[in-house]
Amino acid sequence: MFELTSEQKDIKKAAREFAEGELKEIARELDEKQHFDEKLWEKAAELGFLAVFIDEEYGGAGLGYLEHSLICEELARIDCGIAHSITSTFFGTQLIKLIGSEEQKQKYLPMVCGGKAKMGVAITEPDAGSDVSSIKTMAKKDGEDYIISGNKTFITNANRADFLIVLCITNPEAKKKYDRFSTIIVETNRPGYEASKLMNKLSIRCSDTGEVTFNDVRVPKENLLGKEGKGFYNIMEFLNRSRLEAAGFGVGTAQGALEKAIDHVRKRKQFGAPLADSPVVQTKIAEMATLVEAARCFLYSTSARVDRGEMDHEIIAMTKWYAAEVAVKVSDEALQLHGGYGILEEYDVAHYWRDAKVIEIFEGTKEVEKLIIGKRLLGR
Repeated sequence: MFELTSEQKDIKKAAREFAEGELKEIARELDEKQHFDEKLWEKAAELGFLAVFIDEEYGGAGLGYLEHSLICEELARIDCGIAHSITSTFFGTQLIKLIGSEEQKQKYLPMVCGGKAKMGVAITEPDAGSDVSSIKTMAKKDGEDYIISGNKTFITNANRADFLIVLCITNPEAKKKYDRFSTIIVETNRPGYEASKLMNKLSIRCSDTGEVTFNDVRVPKENLLGKEGKGFYNIMEFLNRSRLEAAGFGVGTAQGALEKAIDHVRKRKQFGAPLADSPVVQTKIAEMATLVEAARCFLYSTSARVDRGEMDHEIIAMTKWYAAEVAVKVSDEALQLHGGYGILEEYDVAHYWRDAKVIEIFEGTKEVEKLIIGKRLLGR
C-alpha cells in the first residue's frame, strides 16, 4: 500500500470536497449541454488546484506530479469531462517548465497558474494521430518571425485557449525525420488563427475539443519553445508527464463507477433479496475494487518516481494503459450491474462508461502504450 503524507491527504480531501460541493450538482447538465462553466475553473484557481507542480516563483504551488494526480483522481471521480476542462487549462505548462526560457516561464506560467489565461497543446492532425512524426503543419522563417500554416484536429481548448504550444515542421530538409520539428507558442488572437468546436462526442462532452486552422499565422522567433529541430523530442517528454494526468482520470473514473455500483446493488432487489446478497455480485464488486486499488497504487507510485526524477517511459506507459483499462472494465461492470437501468442517464452511471473509453485513446492509445513497453523490454 502506497502511503500518502499528511499534506497529500489534505490535498486529496480538499479536491474531493471541491468536487462534491461544486461539480456534482452541475456535472450532468454540462454534459448534456456540451458546455463548460468557467466559474468552476475560476474556483479551482482560487483553491490552488491549477498546475500545482509548477514552482512557486512562477505562480505554482511548488508541489509535484503526485499531488496533481490526486487532484485529477478526485475531480474525475465526479466527472471526467469537468476534470479535463479544468486541468487542460494548464496543459503544456509541463513543457514550458521543462524547456522554456526564463522569459517564457515568467510570461506564461504565472497567468496560467493563477487562472488568468488558458493554454493547450496542438499536435494531432487529420492524417497524423498516433504517428506524431507525420504532421504536416509548417512554420517557415520570414525574417525575425515564423509563418505557420496547417491544420490540427482533436485539439483541447481550441476555442478557449489564449495560446497553444504547436508542433510544426521547421526543418523539412533534416536528414533524420525526427529532427524536422519544433514547438512554437502561438497566441490564439493572432490574425489567421481559426477554430471550430467538435460536437456530439461520446466522452468528456463538456470539454472543448476543436479543429484549428493556421492561415499564415505570424509569430516572433521568441515564441520558439526549446531548440529548433527538437520539437518531436519535446513532445515525447511532455507526454511522459501528461500521461500521469490521464491515468489519474482513469483511477477517478473507475472509483466513481465502483461507488455507483455498490450503492445500486445495496438498494436494488431481485428475487426478494438485495442484489448485494448475491455471491455473483459480491465477486464482481470484489474484482472491481481490487482493480481500482491496484491502479491507484500504480498511479501514486509512478507519480512519486517522476517527482524523484526517475523518468521511466516504460513504467509511465504501463501506468496510463493500466489505469485506462481499469476504468473501462470497472465502468462496464458497473453499468452491467445496473441492468436496464444502467443505460438511463438518470441513474448516473452511463457517463462513467462513456468517459472511460476516451482515456484509452488520448495521450497515447493503449496500442501505443503497449508498443512503448514491449520495445523497451525487448531492447528494440
